[in-house]
Amino acid sequence: MRAVLYVAHGSRVKAGVEEAKQFIETVKPQIDVEIQEVCFLELASPSIVEGVSACVAKGATEIAIIPILLLTANHAKQDIPLEINKAKELYPNVSFVFGKPFGIHEKLIDSLQERVQQKNTKQNEEIEVLLIGRGSSDESVQYDFQQIADNLQRSCNYAKVNICFLYGKGPSFDSVLEQLQSNREKQVFVVPYILFTGLLKIGIEKKMAQLGFSDDEVVLCKCLGYDENVRQVLIERVNETLYSY
Repeated sequence: MRAVLYVAHGSRVKAGVEEAKQFIETVKPQIDVEIQEVCFLELASPSIVEGVSACVAKGATEIAIIPILLLTANHAKQDIPLEINKAKELYPNVSFVFGKPFGIHEKLIDSLQERVQQKNTKQNEEIEVLLIGRGSSDESVQYDFQQIADNLQRSCNYAKVNICFLYGKGPSFDSVLEQLQSNREKQVFVVPYILFTGLLKIGIEKKMAQLGFSDDEVVLCKCLGYDENVRQVLIERVNETLYSY
């Protein structure tokens, strides 16, 4: 019997965990699989192995592991596969298949455009955008995120779309904010490329408030969030994984 195990990131902020659970509940009815469970990579329970155990207890013999991650980095390349290997040792008669993170997808570009439009009254060609990524030590994250920025700029004809990261490799959020402080001539729309309410989102908001930017200088848009486009991308990734058996 097949099962789908959704792996959300997890957060120390309870609201972030609840957001993930509620979002996944809206996806489940669109997936033609009886057994569907939710687990977390870190900072919340159940764990991945506990999620696998819940699937097996309901009769699962084939489990599709679906990461709810925006980009392919160490979580997808190392952390989740390590937990899957632990599960394989516990359940040698169960087969596992591991899905892909969301990656570079046109629907997510559409969502980014919506975040800017919610705050914007200017023509697109006058707009500068800054995308804030979580960040990683994996260089491929910077490459993929730059592609997302380039795709957004081309599709919307924005004047400029830059990227920065909260940690890891690539231009840092703090250094980019310093540059904005020294050059306040053009209004910049800032979009956190983050799914859920958590410490990262709270940290971005605090940092922006501390620097005292006015709305004429820097406009903080909503996070990418769990919108309909994100939901459709997740459904697509689940079905891709199920059909790969």
